[in-house]
Amino acid sequence: MMLNELGPRICIMGPSNSGKSTLARAIASVQGLEAIHLDQLRHLPHTDWIPRPDEGFAALHDAAIMGDRWVIDGNYSKLLPQRLARATGFILLDVPAWTSVYRYIRRCWFERDRRGTLEGNRDSVKWDMIRHIVGTTRDNRNRYRTMMESISLPKVQIDSTRALATFYEKNGLRR
Repeated sequence: MMLNELGPRICIMGPSNSGKSTLARAIASVQGLEAIHLDQLRHLPHTDWIPRPDEGFAALHDAAIMGDRWVIDGNYSKLLPQRLARATGFILLDVPAWTSVYRYIRRCWFERDRRGTLEGNRDSVKWDMIRHIVGTTRDNRNRYRTMMESISLPKVQIDSTRALATFYEKNGLRR
């Protein structure tokens, strides 16, 4: 499927460190959409990933999706019904867990201006996050695949780094 078939409000979901924020920025750049990173709405800036209160996050989320043209990356399933009600297209990234672990370590140690990071924050490698990527993410992957079947929007599932590279190339996207 080509990117323009997904419309002007695109929802991107997938496991932690699967490339959601990078893809959102690339799509925003080419399609003239606002890139919204849910991690930045959920967590307080200038912290080591301290979450906002649920009500504050929900208010920021709901205000963000009222726009006419956006690409939004992140999971936060409790607020997914609102996103899907406004979305015109959906992308599921489903890269292997080892790819996500590699990307997590690389971003923490080497990437200073990572897309989707918190303002004023420098990521650090945390064992809890590695366990999350390897363990919890496996359960989430199955849930996301099942959810993908029930979504009636135009959608794309990208299940490997090769498929992701192909998607970038076919749609004229740059990382």
